[in-house]
Amino acid sequence: MAHDPPRRKRVAFVATHPIQYFAPMYRRINDSDDIEAVPIYLTKHGMRDDVDRGFGRAFNWDVDLLSGTNPIFVRGADTRRLDTGVTHMLAPGIWQVISDGAFDAVVIHGHGVGANHVATMAAKRRGIPVFSLCDTHLGLPRSAIKNAVRKPVMRAYYAMLDGFLAIDSPNRAFYRAMGVPDRKLFDFPFTVDNDRFMSAAIMTDGERQAFRARLGVHDERPIVLFASKFTPGKNPAHLIYAQRMLQARGRDFHLVLAGAGEMETKLRSLATANPDLSIHFPGFFNQSELPRLFGACDIFSLPARAEAWGLVINEAMCAGLPIVASQEIGAVTDLVRQGVNGATHRAGDIDGIAEALEMLVGNPAAMKSMGQASREMISQWSYDRCVAGLREALRATSRSVTTTKA
Repeated sequence: MAHDPPRRKRVAFVATHPIQYFAPMYRRINDSDDIEAVPIYLTKHGMRDDVDRGFGRAFNWDVDLLSGTNPIFVRGADTRRLDTGVTHMLAPGIWQVISDGAFDAVVIHGHGVGANHVATMAAKRRGIPVFSLCDTHLGLPRSAIKNAVRKPVMRAYYAMLDGFLAIDSPNRAFYRAMGVPDRKLFDFPFTVDNDRFMSAAIMTDGERQAFRARLGVHDERPIVLFASKFTPGKNPAHLIYAQRMLQARGRDFHLVLAGAGEMETKLRSLATANPDLSIHFPGFFNQSELPRLFGACDIFSLPARAEAWGLVINEAMCAGLPIVASQEIGAVTDLVRQGVNGATHRAGDIDGIAEALEMLVGNPAAMKSMGQASREMISQWSYDRCVAGLREALRATSRSVTTTKA
């Protein structure tokens, strides 16, 4: 007698809006035989012409954010604006979505918006396990008062959750510091669509030369790339200061500052004040062109003051670039190994930035070997590990429920 295949586990992912990094992750989960990811979105931010505060401009992502995911948009998503805060974006309609969805687990992307707490309460009322997925870590700057209040509140809040999808070592350490036991921690690395970024970054010599010309580069001097929002927290001006130091030492290279944001006027003024430096502002690049931008450059640098993660580092590594980044960035702990695939420095340390860049710009062999190491390392930091970690979280929760009922 034939038996029907076992039902796939339905896992709801509550997200503020369709995010270019998460959509392919949901698709990869849905390619599995045993788990179905169901993204639940509070707004359509990123699919309409909303202004991004960091970039200071309105745009839509130009990659597919929906196919293969069968998303649910909570009532009001067409007009609701992206506005983080525990009392913001409550989206009361999510209560019914969770209650009626026949979900086997609910994943909340952190605790920063009200709807996540509404979803948690709805899931708990139905006996559905709730998993946390966030990118915070202990190294992020917070006031002493906030730290003092945060720990007891977070410990109490996390005690009611069933599992924690740890994106990296610092994130895992944060959960532990908040009292989460190891048995509730599961591997779920923050990653990007490695296959897309790796394949699209490959160019012929002619294609690479043409793209470099588009950036304003017409010779073979190495390109140091910064690709992010032009905001004070990203410290893009520090790269100009470091370039000026290295120019005085005879280390000549191009600095490409790709992006947009509130600091653009200041950055352009600095470039004008240093006409002997080769600084280029090619503008904002959407998702479809990012792999070729990375592929056309030689070194990626992110001197940010602090980042919860920094997925742009993943992207650059997929293109085979060595990384120079500040130690305060979450991704650096697991993805940047000193002297193996790049170099690190303290945020704000201009001398440290210059020293790290100097090690590479004057050494083509080091750039090549470290770039290869980046690609090899990031290939292991994949969506497959996310699927495996989610599967283990579901199994562990199922065992826990079975034991409790017994």
